[in-house]
Amino acid sequence: MTYNEKMQLFKETFNINDDVELDINMPLTSLDEWDSMSKLSLIVIFNDYCNKKLTFEMLNQCHTLKDIFDEMDK
Repeated sequence: MTYNEKMQLFKETFNINDDVELDINMPLTSLDEWDSMSKLSLIVIFNDYCNKKLTFEMLNQCHTLKDIFDEMDK
């Protein structure tokens, strides 16, 4: 999955407009949308799109978008 595809998937999951630029190094806590429901959505996305298992514990170790994208690449 390309960087742009990951970013698009993330924006769709968090209902962020396409015209909003996200910095890959931005802290996830700076997103108003970063909550337990969003984390659950990411877990589902990992299973459906990346065919990988993601847990809340793993997500709690992620502090930036880059951390999440790196998990997608593992």
